[in-house]
Amino acid sequence: MDQIQTFEEFLTTQSLTIPIWSFIINLILAAVLAFILRSAYMRFGFALSNRRAFARNFVLIAMTTMLIISIVKSSLALSLGLVGALSIVRFRTAIKEPEELSYLFLAIAIGLGLGANQTMITVLAFSVIVAVIWLRHRSERVSENQNLYLTVSSHNPKRAELSEVVDVLTTNCTSVSLKRFDDSGELLEALFQVEFGGYSQLESTKSELMQLGDEVKVTFLDNRGLGGVG
Repeated sequence: MDQIQTFEEFLTTQSLTIPIWSFIINLILAAVLAFILRSAYMRFGFALSNRRAFARNFVLIAMTTMLIISIVKSSLALSLGLVGALSIVRFRTAIKEPEELSYLFLAIAIGLGLGANQTMITVLAFSVIVAVIWLRHRSERVSENQNLYLTVSSHNPKRAELSEVVDVLTTNCTSVSLKRFDDSGELLEALFQVEFGGYSQLESTKSELMQLGDEVKVTFLDNRGLGGVG
């Protein structure tokens, strides 16, 4: 009985005071690092989704994580309470690409490190990781012409077939790479990464794709900027 009472007293009394100025400095530093991460993701990321909208969350995630860690590290009771809270909360946001998950983990790691007051280690590790991201981008950088993602969708009753779409692309594009293909019977949707030598090839490709059927929809997503335009 005495042991249980002693443990309960330990849970309720064990607490550390958080240095306010150290907390403020780390909080600002978390925002700065997360903003740099946001810029790196927007500049060097290869995700097909809206990178700007997704990267907008990095600052909030890093600062919120740091706040949580700073609070729970001061009390064992709060740490145990956090475990129970996380067992209730369910995150339903779909992560469509592994790259998105890796950047989310990095934003959380910034908050964890600064929340644990490991400032130098966090800044050093973050700098190395950003340097690796930059080097990877330099080594895997695609050619200047490889700059567009092309989505072709078509549905019944006059649905275009994948073979017809591929024939048009191979005729007009410098390079064609199929990234995703969905076929539900009623709807066909294909995503390609394509290279164009100029704006005229893009126009020719669009015109021929639209001639495949009345129900064909074509979407171009600018990845790096089309050479010779603007």
